[in-house]
Amino acid sequence: MSDASGSPQRRRPQLSLKGRALRFLSRREHSRLELQRKLAPHAESPEALERVLDELEAARLLSNQRFAESLVHRKAERFGSALIRHELRSHAVEPALVEREVSELEKSELFRARALWQRRFGAPPDSPQARARQIRFLMSRGFRADVVRRVVGGRSDPDEAEPFDPADDPFDPAG
Repeated sequence: MSDASGSPQRRRPQLSLKGRALRFLSRREHSRLELQRKLAPHAESPEALERVLDELEAARLLSNQRFAESLVHRKAERFGSALIRHELRSHAVEPALVEREVSELEKSELFRARALWQRRFGAPPDSPQARARQIRFLMSRGFRADVVRRVVGGRSDPDEAEPFDPADDPFDPAG
């Protein structure tokens, strides 16, 4: 068999379901749900697919914990903990594992938001429109509102506490 240019066409041998799974896993970590979705069109039956996924987990080639750690490592520099939490949940990662990974991430939220803001903007906003644009950018990346306020507000000390205004206290019986 040859194509239009006259050179022989080489066909790839048909991969087994396990072979396809290993090909995906060799590129990066996948969650069980993600791998299941990618392999479903190639599976003879749902039972065969579940059997392959179970085998991969038993051989420790497929791990939701490694997937969660990998996702956090890949995305932490550019995204906030809220967005990463959402993505982990969408991959059906166990809630306890999600909270463990995200709680570690939240410790560095201010530092990561400030570094991203510095790379993207580098200077405090010079107009209300620029301020709104910077806030929208950081919020869309999944950073918490209090962190965004501190970063765009230009506070230089990351350990500096928010000033407390007693008039803003919702628990004050006099207010």
